[in-house]
Amino acid sequence: MVIEQKLIDIKRRADDIQSIMNSGNVSGDELTKLSKEYSRLNDILPLVDEYFQIKQGISDATEMQHDAELREIAAEQLEDLKHRLPDVEKRLQIALLPRDDADDNSAIMEIRAGVGGEESALFAGDLFNQYKSYALRHGWKIEIVEENATSLHGYKEVIFKIDGDGVYARMKFESGIHRVQRVPETEAGGRIHTSAVSVAVMPEAQDIDVQIEEKDIRIDVFRASGAGGQHVNKTDSAVRITHFPTGIVVTCQNERSQIQNKATAMAVLRSKLYEKQRSEQNAARTSSRRSMVGSGDRSEKIRTYNFPEQRVTDHRIKLTLYKLDDILAGGEGLDEMIDALIAADQLERLAAME
Repeated sequence: MVIEQKLIDIKRRADDIQSIMNSGNVSGDELTKLSKEYSRLNDILPLVDEYFQIKQGISDATEMQHDAELREIAAEQLEDLKHRLPDVEKRLQIALLPRDDADDNSAIMEIRAGVGGEESALFAGDLFNQYKSYALRHGWKIEIVEENATSLHGYKEVIFKIDGDGVYARMKFESGIHRVQRVPETEAGGRIHTSAVSVAVMPEAQDIDVQIEEKDIRIDVFRASGAGGQHVNKTDSAVRITHFPTGIVVTCQNERSQIQNKATAMAVLRSKLYEKQRSEQNAARTSSRRSMVGSGDRSEKIRTYNFPEQRVTDHRIKLTLYKLDDILAGGEGLDEMIDALIAADQLERLAAME
């Protein structure tokens, strides 16, 4: 069978990679690539073993049915194994789906206030706190890259990095327009307003993903402004990098030294270029098919948070959860939402392969 040969090839490839890595004859970028590939294969191997155990069990139970004394036991075993097989096959299909190379990466997120003025900025702050709490609950590290806060503790814009294994795989479906429907703190008449905030999620790029030529960028330094400590407005610590071929501009002033700000700004620029490259490739691959979980475009409306009804609706998969407080606190409700989006994406890709 084709599937069984593919599973055998996976086991063989895992053994080959382990031998190569143990040989000591590989280093640098190649070792990094092999380590990632081995980690992915190693996650699949328990399922592969379970599949072959069930297939062997079915074969053995079928043979046992020829023995009159064992026929009843064999029939029970056969029924149980045949009941388990479809579930294992489905899990294998999902595990064998082509992986996004960036899924294991950390992520850089941008939240920007949109329609709604100060109320939009306040909700941008709510979303930032949501993702910060979610990151901490998962044991990830969060670091602010750039922020433009308002007097009411909202954000016109906040850019931050979430460090951890598999961050991008879980956060990538958060890209798009998030709407909020509630009575603003600034509203005296008690009327419900609708505001919008855009969220962009980019995988953190590595040096091997994107090469940036010095001739393609200009680096400007200037004095930092806003909250930040005694160094603010006293040293030229803030950094702005302009990438000429794309027109992308990245600014960083949150770190205390110019060197740190330059390194952070370069990391963000590299991730923006990586995401641009990936988006162009994805557009070419999916031009004939519209994904149910969306394109990841920040202009696409993806979710509505309705405070009066305490509900959150994800419009891509038509899922509504009456757990607004828990979701905004970065709790299990947000996990439930993200898990549903991942499952929908997997089912869609499985259907496309049939």
